[in-house]
Amino acid sequence: MATMKLGSKPEIFVLQDLTWRCTIELESDVVVEVGEMSFYLHKFPLLSRSGVLQRMISEYQAPADGGGMCTLQLDDIPGGAKAFELAAKFCYDVKIELNALNVVCLRCAAEYLRMTDDYAEGNLITQAECFLVDVLANWKDSIKALETCEGVLPTAEDLHLVSRCITALASKACGSDAAAPVVRNASVDKDALWNGIRSGDTTSSAAAAAAAAGMDWWYEDVSFLSLPMFKRLIQAMEAKGMRDESIAGAIMFYAGRFLPGLKRNTSFSNALASYGADGSGGAGGGMSSRNITPRAASVSAPSEGDQRYFLEEIVALLPTKKGVASTKFLLGMLRTAMLLHASPLCRENLERRIGAQLEDASLDDLLVPNLGYHVETLYDIDCVQRILDYFMSSTDGIGTGYTSPALAEEGGGSLGIPQGATPSSSLSPITMVAKLMDGFLAEVAPDTNLKLPKFQALAAVVPDYARPVDDGIYRAIDIYLKSHPWLSESEREQLCRLLNCQKLSLEACTHAAQNERLPLRVVVQVLFFEQLRLRTSIAGWFFVSDNAAGGDGARPHAGGAIVPKGTAAIAGCPQADADSDVEGDAPDGKETITDVKARVSDLEKECKSMKQEIRRLGKPRRSWSLLTRKCGFGAKVQQAQTAMSGK
Repeated sequence: MATMKLGSKPEIFVLQDLTWRCTIELESDVVVEVGEMSFYLHKFPLLSRSGVLQRMISEYQAPADGGGMCTLQLDDIPGGAKAFELAAKFCYDVKIELNALNVVCLRCAAEYLRMTDDYAEGNLITQAECFLVDVLANWKDSIKALETCEGVLPTAEDLHLVSRCITALASKACGSDAAAPVVRNASVDKDALWNGIRSGDTTSSAAAAAAAAGMDWWYEDVSFLSLPMFKRLIQAMEAKGMRDESIAGAIMFYAGRFLPGLKRNTSFSNALASYGADGSGGAGGGMSSRNITPRAASVSAPSEGDQRYFLEEIVALLPTKKGVASTKFLLGMLRTAMLLHASPLCRENLERRIGAQLEDASLDDLLVPNLGYHVETLYDIDCVQRILDYFMSSTDGIGTGYTSPALAEEGGGSLGIPQGATPSSSLSPITMVAKLMDGFLAEVAPDTNLKLPKFQALAAVVPDYARPVDDGIYRAIDIYLKSHPWLSESEREQLCRLLNCQKLSLEACTHAAQNERLPLRVVVQVLFFEQLRLRTSIAGWFFVSDNAAGGDGARPHAGGAIVPKGTAAIAGCPQADADSDVEGDAPDGKETITDVKARVSDLEKECKSMKQEIRRLGKPRRSWSLLTRKCGFGAKVQQAQTAMSGK
């Protein structure tokens, strides 16, 4: 910390019971009272340095009885008794040391006392201004000087000391920011649910990215400023062209130090209790809600009104650019805004920001507790519905990663996944949001107070083509049906219309075929589409065997087996891939036909078990016969057996 030494004489003042006395031989002839402190001084040193004291001494009228010394009142001097003590020592040429912590107060006191060069060359104003240049050249000293401006407002404002400190700080931070590399936010997935939704904590934030790039060196220093000073500093940095990512990182760090309820595992009441205060008072120390600082909060807990004001100001201060503030932070701010009953405009602002980057959210953070006056459900479903609506309205084509079915078909990809890219690394935002919503629905489904229309409305916002696989929505529906056993058959069927049975995985289909909670129509649909898949697989195998026998249009496979030209149409089927592996391992065509016979035998057993399942669900035998005849499966199996027996 920079320092400057003034004066040449040794200490001549002694403090005794709130009284400063001069130890020189001459008797004091003037008393200066500053608050509760009294200074017994001499007129001549004061007259030679201060215009105000000169005027006050000349205008002083002694009492009629002629007793007592000249007594002056300086209760409104900036910096109080401490600042006047330094000014008095300067008048006596006693050694004093200027530093970043006292120069602002001393400069304001010197201005108040009019200690200009008109009364003495190199007076206190000149010395303080000279030292301020050195203070503002250093970051740490500038921060300390700006903090001390709080105690001498508005004199520091009139002397432009606040603006000079802020300008110096903004220039230094922006210079460092311009030289720092740009680092994109990175998210880390820890836990996953059955449908692939992130449920663990994520480290995706502008602050984390800034830390990785070394841009956050100034965050902690400015986090101790009061809100008005912090706002002015941030606005000055914006005016000088600082990147939005750096500004958002500083704001997030600042908010994290002040708002005790921002962390998910800390409730508002527990956070207040952690301060060791009852939470009923204000900022403490005579500070109002508009100048409360995180440092003051560590001593005395701020009131709920102070925190609400702080949160609303922070939300308004955040840059509008998408993605600069992490979704995790925004969701934490939204939860806190609900706890503090922030204004509707503030909450809407947060919901819109979250909706614009909903694909970056984690399931854990999206579970916002319901804090309304008329609480029905455990989690705030309406809030998530609004956020999802904002996301759907913000998708504007390729610019945000939104991919319509037409674009997906033209590009040859699926739901925004580029050709040659893996789905896990290149999922489109709308697909990621679909997975997130499926996980959210599964989490809220056990709530018995969650009404069917609200569950359906939330699930229906995401279009069907956004889900490559419907396992997630099936899981959510199954949990809801299990938690709401009183639903009628028509309500169950209405709910299951959200499900596309053709997009269920083999695991989900197996589960659905044995699920007693599903309507019979849905079970039949699942079995029907599974039979269609089996028919496709069997048809491909018979086509292979026919070509192997006739030799028409067949071509040799790398493994030695015969593969027809038309098998490319069924190459995407998982069963076909598995059968192709079996075929490739076969040494000749005879063994391949044997494998086909074994496969048909397995299919017959599977059909038999499916029949038994249908009977158990209450479906007549006649319905099963109609279903197999309609699918053509039974006839195909019979033809296959006849053909193979002939061979």
